[in-house]
Amino acid sequence: MLFRRFKLVQKTGQACTALAFGLRRTTEYLVALADYSIKCFDKDTKQLVSWMRGHDGAVSSISVHGSGRYAITTSADTAQLWDLETFQRKRKLSVQRAVGIQKVFFLPLSNTILSCFSDDSIFAWDSDTLQCKHQLPVPEEGSRPRYRAFAVSRDGRLLAAGGRSSVVHLWCLDNWQLLKAVQMPPKVRTVRQLEFVSDSFDRGSSQVWSYIYRHILGVLSQDGIVQFINIQTLKLLFEVGSPHNGITSVAIGPNGRHVVGVMESGGLNVYSVQALTQHVNKPPAPLVKVVTESDRTAKVRSAAGRGPVRTSSHTVHPRSLRPLAVSAPEDKENELPDELNKKRLQKLLKTFGEYPAKYRMFIWRSLLQLPENFSAFSSLTDKGRHAAFVTLHQRYPIKSQRLQRGLQRVLSALAHWSAIFGETDYLPLLAFPFVKLFHNNPLICFEVVATVIVNWCQHWFEYFPNPPLNVLSVAENVLAHHDKELLQHLVNCGVTSQVYAWPLLETLFSEALTRDEWLKLFDNVFSNHPSFLLMAVVAYVTCSRAPLLLCTQREDFEYFFHHRNNLDIDALIKETYRFMESTPAELHPRSTLDDFEPLTKGLYPVFNKYPTFIVEYYSQERDRIRREEAEYLRERQQVQELQAEAVRRQAEDEAWHVQQELLREAEEQRRRTLQEEEARLTQQRVRLTAMKRELKAKELQLMDATRRRFLQHQQEQKRAELRRLDDEIRRKMSLRQEETAAAVQELEVRQMELEAQRRLFEQELAKEQDRVVHDITGEMNVRHHLAEVSELTFQQRLRAEPDLSLATKKGLQESLAKAGLQSQGAEWRAAALERMNRAEQEQEEHQQRLAALSREACSSEHRLTCTMQQVEGMKWEEVVDRRVQLEAQRRVAARRDASRTEGEEWDPRCLVDCSNPEIGSPLSTSGRIQKPSPDRREPDDICLNTLSSLDESVPFSLDRGRSELDSQERQLMQDIRDLRLKLAARAKNAMPLSSASVRAAQGTVPSVGQEPSRQCGLDL
Repeated sequence: MLFRRFKLVQKTGQACTALAFGLRRTTEYLVALADYSIKCFDKDTKQLVSWMRGHDGAVSSISVHGSGRYAITTSADTAQLWDLETFQRKRKLSVQRAVGIQKVFFLPLSNTILSCFSDDSIFAWDSDTLQCKHQLPVPEEGSRPRYRAFAVSRDGRLLAAGGRSSVVHLWCLDNWQLLKAVQMPPKVRTVRQLEFVSDSFDRGSSQVWSYIYRHILGVLSQDGIVQFINIQTLKLLFEVGSPHNGITSVAIGPNGRHVVGVMESGGLNVYSVQALTQHVNKPPAPLVKVVTESDRTAKVRSAAGRGPVRTSSHTVHPRSLRPLAVSAPEDKENELPDELNKKRLQKLLKTFGEYPAKYRMFIWRSLLQLPENFSAFSSLTDKGRHAAFVTLHQRYPIKSQRLQRGLQRVLSALAHWSAIFGETDYLPLLAFPFVKLFHNNPLICFEVVATVIVNWCQHWFEYFPNPPLNVLSVAENVLAHHDKELLQHLVNCGVTSQVYAWPLLETLFSEALTRDEWLKLFDNVFSNHPSFLLMAVVAYVTCSRAPLLLCTQREDFEYFFHHRNNLDIDALIKETYRFMESTPAELHPRSTLDDFEPLTKGLYPVFNKYPTFIVEYYSQERDRIRREEAEYLRERQQVQELQAEAVRRQAEDEAWHVQQELLREAEEQRRRTLQEEEARLTQQRVRLTAMKRELKAKELQLMDATRRRFLQHQQEQKRAELRRLDDEIRRKMSLRQEETAAAVQELEVRQMELEAQRRLFEQELAKEQDRVVHDITGEMNVRHHLAEVSELTFQQRLRAEPDLSLATKKGLQESLAKAGLQSQGAEWRAAALERMNRAEQEQEEHQQRLAALSREACSSEHRLTCTMQQVEGMKWEEVVDRRVQLEAQRRVAARRDASRTEGEEWDPRCLVDCSNPEIGSPLSTSGRIQKPSPDRREPDDICLNTLSSLDESVPFSLDRGRSELDSQERQLMQDIRDLRLKLAARAKNAMPLSSASVRAAQGTVPSVGQEPSRQCGLDL
């Protein structure tokens, strides 16, 4: 403090965790930052002198040696010794994380280093040799002290240590023995800081002052009050601080005249030690200086005109100017003053909407009535990290390691308190906001979370591991009462209370609200009945009515309730109070939830409102998984050992190879030495053979000239060979062109020959067709003649033999004769088919030969085929015309025969009715011949022998397939069967026959589906 003002020295950009002066260069100072680094700055030039790194955690303290040459920095797991001349690390003390380091510092006026660990062990080391000299005895009486604060007197002869107990231990460092244990007043439960008052104040004026100040110890407790005691008389001299604005840390001036306290409000209070000790020797009125951080410059006011400062049991109440709004309380008394009870707090809350940020934590602790069971909480934390939260950093990574450890500590304590919390997945989300608020005091944080679980999370765990369906149904009923349309929309979209209510409950609105909104909401939650939280959930849904009605997809609803939205927190709280007042009693959550019950003092209540068998099953499964993991780690350790053994052997092999390489290099060195000796001998020999080398050089020159001439001759020969090859290539190219031209001409000649062959084949085909037509015509005439003779004979026999049996027998014989004729026709047809097959085979072979020719020959063949088809069509037309003429002649002859037989007497016993002009004689061979076509049917007046005449008269084409012929044959056979059935029916109607004659007549009719060639049973 210069001229009663402060000035800005440096902006580090990060939080400062420790600060130290006392270096050899008085303008320099050390600063430990939140990024685990230590920086050295010059306060005059404001420049960075050095930057030191090496810690893996936040540096909690910096101790500088009396000479200013060395410094020790301490973190949770490491202490490092630095040389401040070179700013290099000299030594490093590392311990296991389970043990932890509390503090490592230099003793004043000596070269001794004291190291204090979390297991309450204290060791003394020599700073030169770093050898352990002494270990201070730990008191065995009473509970474990759990040291957290240490202080050494200015002369280095006394050591004070305190922690999470009300006892302060004093050691004499002359004989390294415990001197005494000082029992603090009952309201002191935790010692946060210890400071000795220097005895250099007015050293020459009075021996009484020297004696008094040498034995004054300041003790900062959890309530923010510093108590100064006389360690000789064990009397309380005076106190500094108040419960309303406690002190977070304290420092004593180097001359012992002033005490500086950092207040919870952010201000710095400077106290005069002389004024505080006026009952010993009344000094003049003190000067009280109040410093705040509201401005860059401090404002100092004198309190001399306001009367004396109260001492002893009275507390100084300095007035601070513009304290910061952010407060960081840790431990206070949790009792509200009589004039500030819960009802008055609720009135203030309804008036202002929230509690003052400066007093919010104190009000919360008072409303929740936290018991601060330090011993019970210590017993829970002593059990260490719970197995369920060992890998918490993997599931919930947090950037701040301090918050990560605090969250893990609170969750582990909750899991040790009740087994259900080790299995609850959403517990980290529920506890994290409170861990972030109370990160400096894990006890308060644990009790706040436990109180919230016991009161505001009632019936949450009855359906574990499922969400609390009973609580969610209560919220859904309240929503149905106040907004049925919104609830119906949610139901229609398939959204249940597990989507719109449970995300808000399991995170306690931390995902949906900002920090300030969340604090304002929980000001009201902690000030009302536990049902207020459920009403707040329903109010959040109704206040978001407009955007929710626009959502239709389940994913949109899930996103909405897991992210922050534009919502007025004041409107939300107002709507919550309206629901609290207007909800009917039968639907109100107050009827389901119990009233607020604080945690019990001394021991925490038993929490067993959950299905025990499920939690036990999960615990057994986790133990099994842990055993498997241990087995896996053991096997991995074995594998690592094997790998280490392999690495060791590989190192041995490499060492052996290196040794062999050294031996080889030595051998090479000796070989090089021998080579050098041989080189000297060679040089001598070279001198002796100089003349020989000259002669040899001349000889080489001559040989070189000869070689060049020979090479030139070879090049000329190669050029001639290349010319000859070029001529040969040109000659072969000309021959290939001539051969190509000849091949083209030959191809043209072959094409011409093919055309001539095709024309000749066409002529032969026409001749063959004419010959076939002539043969068929002659055969038809012969058959017609035979049919007439047979008919005449039949008529004569009918007249000569009136006996029915003789006529039947004659009819059978005629049928046999007709079958023989059909058999012959079938044989002839088979021969024709065979000839056609041969012709087709020859044609296919011929086509295969022709296909080898060029594309032009193929196109010519196609044209030739088209021409042949046209010629064939013309021939077919001629054949059809001839058949038409023949049919006309047959009809004329039939009419003539009919006119000739009109006057003759008809015998009723005859088999067929010859007077029908449409049906010919059954033995007649005359029939209609037409071109076979699948679309054309035979007329009904075709005779039974139409098949033979038709098949014999058809001019077979070599281009037709066998399938077409088969289809035609089947069609003709069907027509023959129909005609025969008609004839048999007419014969039955004409004259009744005997059963024997009928069976004989039917035996002559071929069965359906048989081939004509197989229907013949007898030969003519």
